Amino acid sequence: MLPLFLLFAALLLGFLVLFWSADRFVIGSIATARNLDISPMVIGLTAVALGTSAPEIFVSLTSSIQGEPELAVGNAIGSNIANIGMVLGITALIVPLPFRVDTLRNDLPVLAFVTLCAGASLWDNYLGLWDGLLLFGGLALFLYRLAVEQRGKSELELAAEISEFGDAEGMATSKALGMLLLSLVCLLVSAEILVWSVVQIAERMGISEMIIGLTVIAIGTSLPELVVSITSSIKGYTDLAIGNIVGSNIFNLLAVLSIPCIVSPTQLAPEVLTRDYLIMLVLTVVLLAFAYGLSGTARITRVKGGLMFAGWIAYMYSLYYIA
Repeated sequence: MLPLFLLFAALLLGFLVLFWSADRFVIGSIATARNLDISPMVIGLTAVALGTSAPEIFVSLTSSIQGEPELAVGNAIGSNIANIGMVLGITALIVPLPFRVDTLRNDLPVLAFVTLCAGASLWDNYLGLWDGLLLFGGLALFLYRLAVEQRGKSELELAAEISEFGDAEGMATSKALGMLLLSLVCLLVSAEILVWSVVQIAERMGISEMIIGLTVIAIGTSLPELVVSITSSIKGYTDLAIGNIVGSNIFNLLAVLSIPCIVSPTQLAPEVLTRDYLIMLVLTVVLLAFAYGLSGTARITRVKGGLMFAGWIAYMYSLYYIA
């Protein structure tokens, strides 16, 4: 039996490799697509789909295949809670965050609708095939809407968006394919290590996989969003932080939460709906209130960010107390 500190070391290693390989996977995918003359619109959709939730998707898939669907559900819901309370809360404490017009008009209504759909799926405390198909169908519709938006952009606009992934520029096809395959293997292996170490730690400490998914895994997979949000806001790109988080939360519910429904249908404890989903719903409603000026202005001020962060801390403490 491995000592507990070695299990935590394996957990940290899994996170580090997961983040590195997710970044390389996006770059390798974009470079390969460009070299195969795939349209910029498709590349843009790939970047959005893979760039926002790749770590969560692979962890959810791996845990579901290994028969730990509660870990996958906790990852999806916990990541959304952490994205709003931790990521946006901390970022707004540093730099106030305004809402972009397209986020107000297009993305936030989708997030509200998707959050209600997730609640409908969780209502009977059971996630099954039909729930997964409902969420996956929503993902298809969301990607279709993104495709329509991408089609309306000029080639120069699309090229400018793709150029943000500078490492993909001018990469040879052989190198791009090599990076794509290597990063895919690393993603799968790191997700395996992550799930294995989490299950071992949960069993050793007598904590449920759901709690671990809502805390350790959710925080860990949200750290890249936290770094990107803080660094982009400090550089003056404050309007991007909220849009990235909203997009990530939509993908978490439609893509990440649909995986355990389809791969490993499961019965959930009632508190998943009455506690965890409810907290996610409340934070989403608070975000909507800040967005549409119900609290004054369409921006997250330092005070509002502090309130969001305090709410997340209180939720983490309650889970710690339960554990």
